[in-house]
Amino acid sequence: MTAHAEPWTRVSDGERDRVVRRLQQAFADGRLGPGEMEERLERALTATSHGDLLPTVADLPDDPDDLDDVVQLTLTGGRIRRSGDWQVPRLLRVESEYGGVRLDLSRAVVRHQEIDIELRLAYGSAAIVLPPGATANADGVRTSWGSVICAAPGRARPGRLHVRITGELGYGGVRVRTPRRWFGLRR
Repeated sequence: MTAHAEPWTRVSDGERDRVVRRLQQAFADGRLGPGEMEERLERALTATSHGDLLPTVADLPDDPDDLDDVVQLTLTGGRIRRSGDWQVPRLLRVESEYGGVRLDLSRAVVRHQEIDIELRLAYGSAAIVLPPGATANADGVRTSWGSVICAAPGRARPGRLHVRITGELGYGGVRVRTPRRWFGLRR
């Protein structure tokens, strides 16, 4: 949620969700009591404008997730690959003119319960490997000449990583899956 938005501007579901997460964190940190938490949650969930939403978190510390946990990877040709023990940001933007993308989250360090991956690929496909138990929603991906296949549950589950994948692909597809196992070992 942006603090500089006009008070009458309507809020999105994503902005409400971020405020709810911020309130939940404040409650977990002991900054809010149960009664106040319940009251603020109700106001946040029913807010229609920034003027309704902003007061629910005005006296809480800034959310570090909203400040700078965004990474942009841009490539003209070649491949973008991330695997092993890498730090996953809250928002990962990936742009490539000619080339594929492989993001393996199965052993990555993910500090957030929900992350967003935005793909902008002109010629190339993307493969995203989720950790066991994670969920993903790839309904926000559009492709001109390819398919979007998501082999993971699409609805977020409490306490589990949820990945939202959005973007546009000209000539290529997206495949989202969990790690493959071979005789109990990761491949």
